[in-house]
Amino acid sequence: GHPEIFPLVLTTQTQAIFNCRLDEDVTEENCFKIIKKEDIIQDLKRRDKISDFYPIKNVILEYPGEELLVVLDANFQYGQNFYLVASEEAKENLLKPPETAEEKQEENEEEEEENIEETLEIQPYRPPVPKPWVSLGSEKEVEEESVKDTVTKIKYMISRVRRKFGAPITFTDSNASDVKDSYVECASYQDKTFSIKMLEKDVGIQMVPKVRESSTQTKWTYPKNAATQYFPRQLSDEEKEECLSSEKLKEFLTSVHLRMEIALQQNEIMNPFFDDWKALAEDESSSGGKPDVYLQAYQSFTDLRYPKDRTISCVCWHPNIDGIIAVSARQRLSYEEHINLSDKSLLQQSAILFWSTSDPIQPQLLLECPEDIYCFQFSPSNPNIIAGGCINGQVILWDISEHEEKLQNTKTDADGNDVTAVSIINASILDGSTSVSMEDQQSSTEPPPVKHCADSPIEHAHKKTVTDIIWLLNYFEDNRMGAASENRAEIPVHFATCSPDCSILFWDIPDTKLSKQPSSKKVTEMNMFYKPRGGPDTSKHLDLSWKPLIKINLCESGINREYGPTRISLRVLHCNFKSSERVSAREMSRSLKGIQDISTDFFVGTEDGEIVYSDWKIEIENNLPIPVNQKHTQKYTVHTETINTLQRSPFFKDIVLSVGGRKFAIWKEEVTYGVILQSSCSSGRYTAGRWSLTRPGVFFIGRDDGNVDIWDLLKKTHEPSYFQNISESKIAFISPWIASSKQHFLAVSDDLGVLHVLEICQALSDPVTNE
Repeated sequence: GHPEIFPLVLTTQTQAIFNCRLDEDVTEENCFKIIKKEDIIQDLKRRDKISDFYPIKNVILEYPGEELLVVLDANFQYGQNFYLVASEEAKENLLKPPETAEEKQEENEEEEEENIEETLEIQPYRPPVPKPWVSLGSEKEVEEESVKDTVTKIKYMISRVRRKFGAPITFTDSNASDVKDSYVECASYQDKTFSIKMLEKDVGIQMVPKVRESSTQTKWTYPKNAATQYFPRQLSDEEKEECLSSEKLKEFLTSVHLRMEIALQQNEIMNPFFDDWKALAEDESSSGGKPDVYLQAYQSFTDLRYPKDRTISCVCWHPNIDGIIAVSARQRLSYEEHINLSDKSLLQQSAILFWSTSDPIQPQLLLECPEDIYCFQFSPSNPNIIAGGCINGQVILWDISEHEEKLQNTKTDADGNDVTAVSIINASILDGSTSVSMEDQQSSTEPPPVKHCADSPIEHAHKKTVTDIIWLLNYFEDNRMGAASENRAEIPVHFATCSPDCSILFWDIPDTKLSKQPSSKKVTEMNMFYKPRGGPDTSKHLDLSWKPLIKINLCESGINREYGPTRISLRVLHCNFKSSERVSAREMSRSLKGIQDISTDFFVGTEDGEIVYSDWKIEIENNLPIPVNQKHTQKYTVHTETINTLQRSPFFKDIVLSVGGRKFAIWKEEVTYGVILQSSCSSGRYTAGRWSLTRPGVFFIGRDDGNVDIWDLLKKTHEPSYFQNISESKIAFISPWIASSKQHFLAVSDDLGVLHVLEICQALSDPVTNE
């Protein structure tokens, strides 16, 4: 019958913890024990369900007080050895039981006697003792509430000749119409040279009637204080009937009802709030029912052998051959997992596949790789040279000069039809030769493999995955006579790689004469660098000699902290390269004296989400090139995750786009205060990004949910102008391409190993005037 009492069974251990041991701390005479609520909560956290207080855990947590009363139930009145009092009122009643009537009467009598004794005693007068005044801040409030003169007072001094003091005064009449002696009224007017604002006005109002607020467009030139007291006019029922039945009201309704009907009909026919400017700006292409902006699916490529269970790490369009696109795939594993599964990864060969938009079924070319390729790039001046970076840090070179003609010319028969494996078999049957071997059939369908012509030794390569490759353009060559002449063949001889091992390496191509020679001679000299699998090592001298020319270690000045670059963006360099016969690494370093005057700035995106803007300079010391970092290295923290995109604008070489985490940012070179445009945090992670090749204000960003956000800075800068779903998995890479003036493509790869080629609509490809 007592809802505030909860029986408890306290074991000997619990009694010892809370000092309520039976017959020691609590007895039948002294049966009360006060326990802090916090101690019981800590016991519940420590012992959880083993605690004796666990059955009434909710009661303890909801108890309003800080201390609980536990009572010894020696007679087992409530069924257990202890019980808990769960209300403050019952707790006070138990600790301080109510007094009886006789005890109250005795206490009252004692209080009355004490009061009588106090009144009889006359206290002597004690004058107040002055004490020093202690400021509590009231003088500041008084000073703030006090009104002070802020305008300087003007002083006038009126003087009079002394002899006129006390002289008699004669009053005469004057003409009021006389301008000189008449009264002139000086009316107040608004001086537009300055304005006085009333900061505070103290007004006392004793009583106000019920009023109704109204407003007019009247502008009071001369403000005056005025007060009006009135009451609203009310018509009686007889006056209302007379007004409604009057001829004047009927004439008014007759005169306006036609205009009112026309206005109502116009509102039904057309929307008066329609924005005509938007109607004028609509594109003609939207009249067919399709949206203005869209990415139309053109083709998709996938191969069940090489990209199976892998993600496409890099996508590159061929610079010179239309419709040829190369892709590389890697395992969907982290770097540590790949190291642990290095033996298993050899069971599936790594390769770079060349696809053609005219044949989406079969790859056109296959570049064999010793390890999974993370990134690769065509040489801009000679697309037959391809440089790639492996996940183990090696740098690989391929030469596809022999297969250039195959990629350029599509196989067609005399009638202009494509030749496939099925057509070859049918042609053989028509000729009467029905025996077609599987080898011939396989050779006609499988792409030709191309082995790499050079690879860097592991000890001279990166220690981690090569994450980015950049070719250096505009080279000059020193002839043997010492005069500098432009390399008209534009042979690419240098490229840079970066890796999270905190280094940037600059490489040269081992033999720059390969691109100048005919194909037959080229193959002969290329055999020097071939290292076929299972054959003798004929290029051992190359593996030992091909080392990076320059190595830059990225570290913060003054602090022993290194940056792990994942993306790099360099300016266009002008290098001097000395043409000679094949020389050793030390002799090659001596020929680098021509590049010691190079000084350039670069952007670097790190794996921690930082953007580093720095410069480097080459100095020759002991016939060896030594990179020197300058002092104006700047670090910006905008992204919270690894930078996956760092690309310069195709239209403005000093504008750089960075993508990482849930943000993108746009930077301008030599702007030191930071980013010039930064997005807000997106709901999903950004995984890839690329500038548009035809519109300077448009770029594409891929997300981890399979969507592609289309940003048009001319329309919106706070959110993407459009978005479109491409895949069910995250977007891995984006690469745009211009096929013709009216056909533009966007290659989008996903984490499932599928390459989607999308056609960009006209609204996203045609630039706006003065964009």
